[in-house]
Amino acid sequence: MFSRPNTAEQGPIHAMDSGSRRELEILTTIAEGRPVTQRALAERLGIALGLANLYLKRLARKGYIKITTIPRNRVKYLVTPRGFAQKSRLTYEYMRYSLRLYREARQNLREALTPLVRDGLQRIALYGTGEAAELAYLTLREMRIEPTLVLDERAGGEFLGIPVHDVKAVAPEEYDALVVAALDPSEGVLVELARRGVPPSKLIPLARRATR
Repeated sequence: MFSRPNTAEQGPIHAMDSGSRRELEILTTIAEGRPVTQRALAERLGIALGLANLYLKRLARKGYIKITTIPRNRVKYLVTPRGFAQKSRLTYEYMRYSLRLYREARQNLREALTPLVRDGLQRIALYGTGEAAELAYLTLREMRIEPTLVLDERAGGEFLGIPVHDVKAVAPEEYDALVVAALDPSEGVLVELARRGVPPSKLIPLARRATR
């Protein structure tokens, strides 16, 4: 049986802002001890090179990292004791947020699907193939539902033994509901699926949008 979160944890989930997530990613990358460049950090975070430079300077001003110059005019970044303390705090915050988000996602999916199953609808399709899709799949199996289709932006490969089909090539009439497997789905994803002809009534987000 699915257990609800403790009463003390009830209420809106406040997500880490993008700045805190990037700060954690930078501190984690530098703490790994391997040589790192601003360009490599920018690519890892998916941000512009100039923005990566600003984040590094901000972390240095806060005393979280130390920037030193080594021979051949190369720059080396080191996490300070204060930086390790900040990394631990952000890691705890991220894990706590993620666990609460997982619990809410499971509960939300069960609440959305229960009346459909009660009405006899069994053709449940899954959109996505990432970690969120794995969570959705496990929740479906707990409800004794086997996804009839797995859809993504392109066809190819398998997801947990189920062939992945291109969402654009499958008519909405082939399933009763489409679980959108994203832990923090943007409205853009749902709008785009609706634009492609999927009735909004068939779209079931895995998780409600997080409160910022």
